[in-house]
Amino acid sequence: MKVVRGGLLSWPAPPLSWIGHTGRINCICYSPNGRHIISGSDDRTIRIWDAETGVISGEPLKGHTGSVQSVAYSPDGRYIISGSSDKTIRIWDAETGAAVGKPLEGHSSHVSVAYSPDGQRIISGSSDKTIRIWDAETGDAVGKPLEGHSSYVLSVAYSPDGRRIISGSDDNTIRIWDAETGAAVGKPLEGHSENVLSVAYSPDGRRIISGSYDKTIRIWDAETGAAVGKPLKGHSLVVSSVAYSPNGRHIISGSSDKTIRIWDAESNTGVDSSLEEGIMSVLSAASSLSGQHNVSGSNSNAIRLSEQSSHQPPSSCNPLHACFYSMPDSQGWVRDSDRGLLYWVPLDCRGGLHSPALITIPPTSHFRTVSLDFEDFVFGTDWPQIFNSAQR
Repeated sequence: MKVVRGGLLSWPAPPLSWIGHTGRINCICYSPNGRHIISGSDDRTIRIWDAETGVISGEPLKGHTGSVQSVAYSPDGRYIISGSSDKTIRIWDAETGAAVGKPLEGHSSHVSVAYSPDGQRIISGSSDKTIRIWDAETGDAVGKPLEGHSSYVLSVAYSPDGRRIISGSDDNTIRIWDAETGAAVGKPLEGHSENVLSVAYSPDGRRIISGSYDKTIRIWDAETGAAVGKPLKGHSLVVSSVAYSPNGRHIISGSSDKTIRIWDAESNTGVDSSLEEGIMSVLSAASSLSGQHNVSGSNSNAIRLSEQSSHQPPSSCNPLHACFYSMPDSQGWVRDSDRGLLYWVPLDCRGGLHSPALITIPPTSHFRTVSLDFEDFVFGTDWPQIFNSAQR
């Protein structure tokens, strides 16, 4: 099929799947310079990926005896930390993949981790209901454990200025702590009706976001602890991961409903969603430094990199709702953004269906005419002829 008159619209490339782990992927993170992605898995390893090509860098980082629940880069990108269900934190050389020092021990259950902005401290939250602070260079515990949550601590983060620590818990609350003294700051942030699985600060430190088992994302004033606006609703299942884009304009959320959603951080409205059809729950999601790509880890053992749409089609142009879910579903159907059926793909052709981007044809409008030449168009049982035509 040829376009005789008019134009084509090129839309973001479909998600790319990177295979390497043999267990579900619990956590994922970009390096500070955006060149690498790290992932932690139930297979007890951490892998480092080239963010541009998806190629695995070096051998898996091995040492944990339990699933890897949390990973983070040091601010200078030289080190990687990981928290595991084996109750330990490990530090790794990001260049060589070698373990640095001995495991950090002290927790009695699962561990999540984060670096301080200056890289001098590591914080860890655990299912033992505590938060611990560690000297990043020596691995020694700093002060006493931070206590106050009445149930598991599931997520921790530092404020951008390093003065505050936040924690999300199975007790449905978020707590703010003084990073220097370890004292609780203000009252717990209450509003979620179920477990708080993920917390994060905005890049300017003015806002806190939280994702919960109650299917919502909430935004909080970091200074006062007051809720900002109404909860962000759209996910149909657990919100397992939340993060801000580097410029603070968007919020990204991953959910057990197999979707990643993008929200406008100012208006608190959804601006984009990407159905991860054919995979299982999205457990972790992150945005690239440029904000152009989103990366996610899931129960499917694969990492998926997708391009975030940076533009919308003209108001007079609505090519099949403009947005495709590019990968066929479990029955082989490719659908439009309203979940309508577009076309079916044979099983042995689904893996490399779309490359490098989806092309859509804008319909005729009062100021645009599109003409198509169907001389070489094939369909039905004759559709494989397109491969022979392409080789001429």
